Amino acid sequence: MINGTALRDMILEAAAEIESKKELINALNVFPVPDGDTGTNMSLTLNNAAAELSRVQAPSLRRVCEITSDALLRGARGNSGVITSLLFKGMAKVLKNESSVDGAAFADALAEGSATAYKAVMKPAEGTILTVSRVSAESAVKFARKNRSAEAVLRHAIESAEKALENTVEQNPVLKKAGVVDAGGYGYVVILKAMLVSLTGEPGLYNKDAAPAMPAMTVETADFSSFDTEEITFTYCTEFMVKRGDRRRSPSKLRAFLDSIGDCVVVVDDENVIKVHVHTDAPDRALGEGLKYGALISVKVENMREQHVKKMQSELENKLGERIVAAPDNRYGFVSVAAGEGVCSIFRDLGVDNVVEGGQTMNPSTEDILRAVDATPAQTVFVLPNNKNIIMAAQQAVPLSDKEVIVIESRTIPQGVSAMISFDPEAAAEDNKAAMVEAMKAVASGQITFAARDSDFDGKKIREGDYMCLCEGKLTHNSRRFEDVAKKLAKTMCSRQSGFITIFSGEGSDTSTDKTVEEAFKAAAPNAEINIVPGGQPVYSYIVSVE
Repeated sequence: MINGTALRDMILEAAAEIESKKELINALNVFPVPDGDTGTNMSLTLNNAAAELSRVQAPSLRRVCEITSDALLRGARGNSGVITSLLFKGMAKVLKNESSVDGAAFADALAEGSATAYKAVMKPAEGTILTVSRVSAESAVKFARKNRSAEAVLRHAIESAEKALENTVEQNPVLKKAGVVDAGGYGYVVILKAMLVSLTGEPGLYNKDAAPAMPAMTVETADFSSFDTEEITFTYCTEFMVKRGDRRRSPSKLRAFLDSIGDCVVVVDDENVIKVHVHTDAPDRALGEGLKYGALISVKVENMREQHVKKMQSELENKLGERIVAAPDNRYGFVSVAAGEGVCSIFRDLGVDNVVEGGQTMNPSTEDILRAVDATPAQTVFVLPNNKNIIMAAQQAVPLSDKEVIVIESRTIPQGVSAMISFDPEAAAEDNKAAMVEAMKAVASGQITFAARDSDFDGKKIREGDYMCLCEGKLTHNSRRFEDVAKKLAKTMCSRQSGFITIFSGEGSDTSTDKTVEEAFKAAAPNAEINIVPGGQPVYSYIVSVE
């Protein structure tokens, strides 16, 4: 059986084990850019919960679930951290109402965690942590029908997860080319194994006499992502009761109809009444269909998103203390995520009110973005993430803010700059959003960096220390010679019609490489206006914008 204390120690052990293996998990990332990715993000996420769990003694199962959900909501980092937090959040739904659970209930919790994570991803791909968690949970649920021992169920979940992990190589073409398993899926197996170690009392890494330290990150460099208003898919929780009239109508047809317009459908019937519960965006259609079965006895319709936003705001304010929200003196304001003194200065010069420090190696948290939005003296605040791994975190600030927040899904610094240049202070917010999104399509983004380790990626052999060029996030060329990658990037990005080229120099650049890059782009686009700007950004020696 698993009670509150046992679950707390299982999570603490998982956090310690992920911390010890984070570099190994990072090494599984098939893309060899030197960023602290999956392992680092999962570790920081779990340690955020571990730091708070370690302070409570003999907690109830509900208390552990509440602490874990709250801490992971605030501290999930990167997409891998997001999914990890969702897995635990779903588990908490099943566990929080019990004083202790057996293996069958724990298997159900694993299944709910997987389902919660799947719901939050727009287009879930197979061969990822999502697949590993789903296969493991489904197998555990079936096994628990024969053996309800918590230890036995968890052992079986691990065996299934390991098999699913091995299969990720075949499910994901990128992984297959690289010949590695999914990093997030591997991390999930590590978590399950650590939880088993704790449950069985085997010696583990977690030192129960020493509380884990909080992640060594400042407000400016934290990294968080979660999902929009929990896993709410539909807006209205609709409940009604119908006094049965035409008994020839089957409630199963009503159930099927409700399932077509919503989720969380429950239809209970007896000889006299039909009671309905559904989450939907069309409560009027649900009620209209119900009327076909008889007169309505009672009706209740609640806006779940609004309720959740208010709850989240209250909880966040309790965690952060009193929030300081700048008065909306201006119609529009801007928050941008960027790293490097020069890059940040450019955004400020373009009119950005608050720049949140972050990027490839340090994804800011939702709290960080929310604070920046709060500090922006405007009615409507546009947020530019400028990195694909920060978009989800930015989106979570939308329901938490008292202001109107519009996230422009910029994936690169050039896209963010282009979006800002296209802004019209006289235009309506939605018109500006459309214009900014359109402007991003007109700019090409490229980077030059180096390989952090040996790799075989996308059919290319890469050695540690190789220079690499990327165009729109895709590896274009790698070489021991810097001049080769500069020329390749210029040819890939440019044409005779290219008019404006901006080159942001960053970490690892110097006057010699500046000249090499400039000459490469001059040769590829002889009619273009070229500017080299000291960006100071980490990871990428050069970020290039071509319009």
